[in-house]
Amino acid sequence: MAALDVGGTSIKAALYDADLKDLASLREPTARGADGEALADQVARIVETLGKQAGTGTPDAVGVVIPGIVDEVGRVARFSANLDFRNVPFGEMLDRRLGLPFAFGHDVRAGGLAEFRVGAGKGCTDAAFIPVGTGIAAALQLDGRLYAAGGQGGEIGHIDVGHRLPCGCGATGCLEAISSASAIARRYSEHTGRPADGAEQVVDAARHGDEAAISVVNDALEGLGHGIKTLVTLLAPEVVVLGGGLFTAGDYVLEPVRAWLAANLQFQRMPELRIAQLGDEAGRLGAALLALDRLKP
Repeated sequence: MAALDVGGTSIKAALYDADLKDLASLREPTARGADGEALADQVARIVETLGKQAGTGTPDAVGVVIPGIVDEVGRVARFSANLDFRNVPFGEMLDRRLGLPFAFGHDVRAGGLAEFRVGAGKGCTDAAFIPVGTGIAAALQLDGRLYAAGGQGGEIGHIDVGHRLPCGCGATGCLEAISSASAIARRYSEHTGRPADGAEQVVDAARHGDEAAISVVNDALEGLGHGIKTLVTLLAPEVVVLGGGLFTAGDYVLEPVRAWLAANLQFQRMPELRIAQLGDEAGRLGAALLALDRLKP
């Protein structure tokens, strides 16, 4: 299977066998264009290149995942700020170019699918996967099935967690505006006047006693606590898998979230918090799993 995780700046692509062994891989800048034509041409070319690199020829199936609001059933990219897409029938466009069994999905839900099947959430029936990156969204597994709601499900980043900061969506108080990796870096720079190269740098500064970094990280982790509490109240997942660069710091950031939940949940089920296992490969592996599912009778 050819699997492509399309981001706003680059595409991570790989050719896998049925056991998810990586046979060939590549990464290249994402083609731009609001109509999707250039990107669809690029995806078709990458699929062909992967087959040549691996010496296997045409793959059995293809999985492609993108960011934004993705209607997997209609195979339409409803909205993707990173790709400048609005109502682009990307699945249909790729079908015409590929002529192969093809699956089209959302990058975070695909990452969640991978974590739920072969990663940190393996064996769970009700679980959530929350990667903390440039934005924040959640992949939801309910009664053993991914929940998409026409592409609208899982937008946990836009839960109001009680602060007064503006969000890019136009609202104030959003989880994403205080707890995303980009928000952590931005707020640290605003506090100190010093640039921060991502959330990991701010967390590292906090670990070394930087008071501004400690304040920003604490705000972010408390925001995540509020967001997860809302999620737990509504859906009661048994496991919440947390990923993204922020959680490469492990227990340093996980334990405060766990402690906040323990102190603030009343009747709700306390979820088991786990660190994601698949890292940057989660979206690509999820795309491969979607392609595998496409081959099932």
